[in-house]
Parts: sequence; structure tokens; C-alpha cells
Amino acid sequence: MLTTITIFTLRPGQRRWGLAQMGISPRLLKQVPGLRFFQLLGSGAANGFGFLPNLDRYGFLGVWDSAEAATAFFAAHALWADYQRRSRETWTAELAPLRSHGLWNGLNPFDYPTDALGTGPDAAGPVAVLTRASIRLRRAWRFWGFVEPTSRALAEAPGVRLAIGLGELPLVRQATFSVWDSAEAMQEYAYRDVRHREVIQLTRREGWYGEELFARFRVLSSRGTVDGQSPFTGEIAETPVLKKAT
Repeated sequence: MLTTITIFTLRPGQRRWGLAQMGISPRLLKQVPGLRFFQLLGSGAANGFGFLPNLDRYGFLGVWDSAEAATAFFAAHALWADYQRRSRETWTAELAPLRSHGLWNGLNPFDYPTDALGTGPDAAGPVAVLTRASIRLRRAWRFWGFVEPTSRALAEAPGVRLAIGLGELPLVRQATFSVWDSAEAMQEYAYRDVRHREVIQLTRREGWYGEELFARFRVLSSRGTVDGQSPFTGEIAETPVLKKAT
């Protein structure tokens, strides 16, 4: 099995098409062979963490039965070719889960074994982190009151290479994806940043979330850029799957 994430930024003039795909594309993605779990995600202003939507940027998360299934989709599927054609920039990474807990729509899509080298809990090298929460409607105002200062702290944390906010539904189903130099850098932020600790304590005490998930991954490969930059500078491979995808 394999997990992939793509962040893409649309070309000028494609906003209406991109917004329409949030309703159209999932029906097509359900028919893709070997795609066992997927989410097409929107983003907000201020690198995804703003209250208002960013109609130029979207994300695609997929969990595949095999690397071959991912290869076939990225290389030749008509839907993905359309996304590529309408995007001015894309970044795709292949991920292997190190640890994961919680639920996303009632299941944990990343709870699967991997035989990728160096994917134990203490694996060295860059790591990616995905957090996702379904926010209780009555607590949404509290959540959004803390988003701006905590997201700014995340983006400025030592060792973070990429941090972006994504979401399935505006305001109430939100996710954060980040890439770090190492697990140690990520843990330093998680345990020592005062604002982050405060939010974690509030979520527990006030019951902000109806469902939540945390997953940490080893980054197996990376290709492309976000805002003109790659989160990596040569230490992560560009695999044949991704070479065929772009």
C-alpha cells in the first residue's frame, strides 16, 4: 500500500472549474482502480489557515492498494491529466506511515503495514505530519479564534519545511499538513510551543472535536514545488511513479 499527497495551484481563470471539481471529481475518483481512500481538499487564505477560502489552491490525498495503482492514475488517468493541465504548479509526495491514531470518517486509512526501509517509529530523516479534525459546530467559533496565532507559530517553527491548512468542508472539517526536518523538530514544537499546548488542552477540556486523527509519515519521495519552492533539496528521491505523473 502507498499514501500520496498532492498540493496544486490552479492557473489564472480556473477558479470556477476548480470549485466545481469539489463536487464532480469525487464521483470519478470512486471509480479509480486501487484507490481505497481519498480526499479532495480545499484550502484557505494565509497558507491555508485563513477563514476565507483560497480558490486557487487544492489538495488531493490518496491511499492506494499498491504503487502500481498510483502509477496508473498519475500517469494516464484523464481526470488527473485535466488537473495537471489546469494547474500552474503541483507538488506530490509519496508517504509511508510511521504511526497513526484516530479516525477519519469512521476509519483510520493509514493503519496499514509497510515494508519501506526505515519506517519504524524512530526513523531518521524528514517526516510529514497530518492532523485532521471534525469540529463540533457549536465549538467552531472557539476553534477559529485560535487558528491565526497557532498557525503562524507553526509556520515559523524551527525545522518546519512546509505547513498548509486544508479542509473537506469550510469551517468544520479541517486538516493541517506539515513537513519537518526530523521527528525531533516536530516534537520540539508540539511539546514546547506555548500556544500549541494551550490549544491541545482546550480541545480536550471543551470537547471541540467530534472526530480527530493524527498521522506521522516518512517521506519516500517528492516532486514539484509549493509557492515556487521544493520542501526538499535532493535528499528525497524522485521515484519512477512521480516522474511519470508530471
